[in-house]
Amino acid sequence: MNFVKALQCSVLIAFMVSFNSLQAQKSTQKQLEEKKALLNKELKVINALLFTNKQRKTAAFNDVENLNYKIERKQELIKLTNQQINLLNQEIANNSKSLEKLETDLFEVKEAYKEMILKSFKSKSGKNRLMFILSSETFFQALKRTQYIKQYSIFRKNQAKKIELISQQLKEIKKELLYKRDVKKGLLTKNRATQKTLELEKKEANNIAYKLRSQEKKYKRNILAKQKESQKIDNEINKLIREAIARSNKSKSNKNSKSFTLTPEAKALAKKFESNKGKLPWPVSRGVVIQRFGTQTHPVVKTAKIKSNGIIIATEKFQKVKTIFEGSVLSVLQFRGSNPTVLIQHGNYITAYKNLSKVFVNKGDKVSSNQYIGEVFTNSSTGKSSIQFSIFQKTTPLDPLSWILRMN
Repeated sequence: MNFVKALQCSVLIAFMVSFNSLQAQKSTQKQLEEKKALLNKELKVINALLFTNKQRKTAAFNDVENLNYKIERKQELIKLTNQQINLLNQEIANNSKSLEKLETDLFEVKEAYKEMILKSFKSKSGKNRLMFILSSETFFQALKRTQYIKQYSIFRKNQAKKIELISQQLKEIKKELLYKRDVKKGLLTKNRATQKTLELEKKEANNIAYKLRSQEKKYKRNILAKQKESQKIDNEINKLIREAIARSNKSKSNKNSKSFTLTPEAKALAKKFESNKGKLPWPVSRGVVIQRFGTQTHPVVKTAKIKSNGIIIATEKFQKVKTIFEGSVLSVLQFRGSNPTVLIQHGNYITAYKNLSKVFVNKGDKVSSNQYIGEVFTNSSTGKSSIQFSIFQKTTPLDPLSWILRMN
């Protein structure tokens, strides 16, 4: 009977290991599915915001930029689906091994049970068992033989239960295997369809890029001019923040400090802002990121580098812009030939909202979280509406995507 207990224990351990592995795989699959769902939503927003109206010929450069944003997301979607398929392949292989082992175990248990029943039948049950007990030489031996017969009966019942349990496990694994094969088939079909549209979009982007190749120098000059304008605004933002720091330190002996001297209320506000990292709302209700933070290669003119102290979000025409957190308006600035920028201070953090067409606040105003502070600018030649959004800790630019919620 110790052998039976050891066998039951080993089966339980194997089941627990298999269960934990299955749970880990399900968790990974769930995470991949969630990422894919977000990407699919993002692609819908891209289609709605960037591909609703047929662009004019003069906006061909903008067309290829938009296609590149879409292509990038689709490539990520295909990559995630491939990860799902690879995980399913692993699960199917594991299930197949489990199925094979269970079938072997079931065969062995059934054979052993068949032999047991046959021996029991040959012994003609009760009479032979009684003679086996009565033929004992001592009372202790009779007691032991009685216990043995009981244990043998229990063992038989346990074997029958084991057959039933293994049969049920086999049924469940077969069902799970069929389900996973169907899921894999569906993913492969979707992936092929996505790959097909991706190839068409790549071809379209390449055709437009080829037509624009003769004008690459002109576009590069335009990109550099935009970068110069953006750098001018960033320099002014840096200057304004430094001036605000200097004002906060005017009563201190060290007026060259690079940190804000904050009131207890401002310190509490900064701490509250920090505690909401990754949970802050978007500055617009609907949008998609079309330019990320940092230095990167231009999506169309590969010889040009672009540097961004924030992110650019494409959104709808006339979309209202809202502050992502409570604070006070540090400045409203505008250069000749550029659109207004609003700076909001949150303790030693500053948020910047660039490329506005209208501004609803003034310098010194107290603002609450999600309060409308302006309206996005729409480019009349491309039809694109966008906002440039930045976060600074003192004068250091931070990646806004680490601070705001993932757009649903």
